[in-house]
Amino acid sequence: MTLTMWVDEWQMQCCGANFASGGLVSWSLEEADPEDYVDVVGGERAEGIDFHEEHHGQEELAPTSLEVLSITEVHCRYAVPPGATDRVNHPVPGTAVLIPVDRASGWAKAQPGVDFAGYLVTARRVTAPAEGRGAGG
Repeated sequence: MTLTMWVDEWQMQCCGANFASGGLVSWSLEEADPEDYVDVVGGERAEGIDFHEEHHGQEELAPTSLEVLSITEVHCRYAVPPGATDRVNHPVPGTAVLIPVDRASGWAKAQPGVDFAGYLVTARRVTAPAEGRGAGG
């Protein structure tokens, strides 16, 4: 059974480890609310997100060992929503640009008109721990 995880670009840039398709990772996962990702990736893609990888949760989560099957960079446009009073940028629905990649470092090549938001990662659970295998998380 495969799982789909969201990995925020800022979490990777802060304290994430590089990972690659075919590699093993050990991640702390929290159940995802697909509604949180609709504006970033669109409704259909958001419905498939099972978990998000978390480095900064309030509680300690047991790590899950996973084999990475695919990685997709997600880029989208950000803007202050019409009528907003807080002047905070939010993802603009319908602007997602999805780019399949083999490796993830938390940094992505700039794409015109959009900003890097994170990764959609498809993986499967494995029973062997990922520590010491060179593809941590």
